[in-house]
Amino acid sequence: MANAAGEKEANSATDLAEKDVSASPSSGSIAEFQGINERALLRKLDIRLLPPLTLLYLLSFLDRSNVGNAKLEGLTSDLKISGDQYLNGLTLYFAGYVLFEIPCNIILKKTTPSKWLPTLTLVWGIVATLLGIVQNYSGYLSSRFFLGVAESGLFPGVVYYVSMWYKREEQNYRICLFFSAASLAGAFGGILAWGIAHMEGVGGYRGWRWIFILEGLLTVVVSAISYFWVYDYPATAKFLTEKEREFIIWRLKNDSDAIRDEKFTWSAVLDSFKDHKVWLYALGFHTMSLPMYTLSLFLPTIIKELGYSAAEAQLLSVPPYAVAFVLMITVSICSEKTRLRAPFMMVFAGVGCIGYIILLTDHRAGVSYVGTIFAAAGIYPAVSLVFSWPAANVSGQTKRAIANALQISIGNCGAVLGTQLYRAESAPQYYLGHGFALGYLIANIFAMGGLWWVLKKENQKKARVRDEKGLRPFVGDIGDDEGEFLGDKDPRWVFQY
Repeated sequence: MANAAGEKEANSATDLAEKDVSASPSSGSIAEFQGINERALLRKLDIRLLPPLTLLYLLSFLDRSNVGNAKLEGLTSDLKISGDQYLNGLTLYFAGYVLFEIPCNIILKKTTPSKWLPTLTLVWGIVATLLGIVQNYSGYLSSRFFLGVAESGLFPGVVYYVSMWYKREEQNYRICLFFSAASLAGAFGGILAWGIAHMEGVGGYRGWRWIFILEGLLTVVVSAISYFWVYDYPATAKFLTEKEREFIIWRLKNDSDAIRDEKFTWSAVLDSFKDHKVWLYALGFHTMSLPMYTLSLFLPTIIKELGYSAAEAQLLSVPPYAVAFVLMITVSICSEKTRLRAPFMMVFAGVGCIGYIILLTDHRAGVSYVGTIFAAAGIYPAVSLVFSWPAANVSGQTKRAIANALQISIGNCGAVLGTQLYRAESAPQYYLGHGFALGYLIANIFAMGGLWWVLKKENQKKARVRDEKGLRPFVGDIGDDEGEFLGDKDPRWVFQY
């Protein structure tokens, strides 16, 4: 009973987001914000904050995955590298990515988003461009490694950044919108690669070189613009009026730790490593990263091995991502409305399983192609939901920044393994790669079911403590009148699942 009452009380605190503040000036400091339409303000934030972040991630995913398109256009033959050597370059990318995610989020915490995120974009744009002029195996390896290093700070940084602007129940949809750029990059990447490959011989360069050069230069140009396009935090945002700024700070103050004056401490970093739930969030992404990245990196090759030409494979890689994009947006809306993550993740991991079962059991070209659509349709919606989980549940700020980075760092270890699974000798069935992807998706269903159970049990435990001590879930200023705030260990903090 205590748990049910506690969760009902906590949910009531979020209902304000669906109302016009001017219609609810009932008590306390909310009366100061009459005339502010909260829905309109959220739309304003979305329009100002999400487009640059989404564009940066689209370019990031495009620059990391276009190597699969370049391979179809002659990268391996021109550089005189074997299939296994090509896979080593993919592995080194994720090695750099995994090693530098946590350091990058520490730097973000110590600097500002408006400086750090565009700088990362500029650096990886330069590296991505230079991939177009590599002449040998060592150049290929070093370029892929440093591309991973440069891109490592963007995604965990943005997930943390979103948590500093939006309330907990609002973050899921925004992070899903941001991550939808991954599926858009897959769709656009195939079309762009098909078009750019027609530049074969221009300037004495092969078509695959132009894929890297033009897409890398686009990233460099966007990075220069993003220095003026990416904002820091609500307290300094110039596009807001003073009253809007105060209201955003007030609503965050009544929902999370986003506006608390928290200094960076190594003890908070250690606290993130000691929290078993953080490792479960990481396991949730780990069991998804192998299927996601193997699909994004090898989809053009998988389709080509079904019997299609290189040009046809580039274009046929578009529909799976288009379906995934539509489903990501739909699922994120449903998840936000129901305030549930785990059930949706488990269902769509099951959809991905269907895709790989088709790929493993029926080798007719058309049927196998349908399998790739099912795989993308299951993987991408589930991944978008797992990313937003620690952002909503982990508190305080430093611990959350490290948890976001740790989740993606541990998660991408799955991608490191995945880059070695789709070997040339296993074509066209790719039993090893498809089998691992299927196994990982099944493991994800069990892992997310376990995390769901853990969070539910912890909420019940917190509800009993609140009942014994006469406390309530956070529906007002965190730590304002009931003692010191203890972060996500506080009995008043209710986990979302």
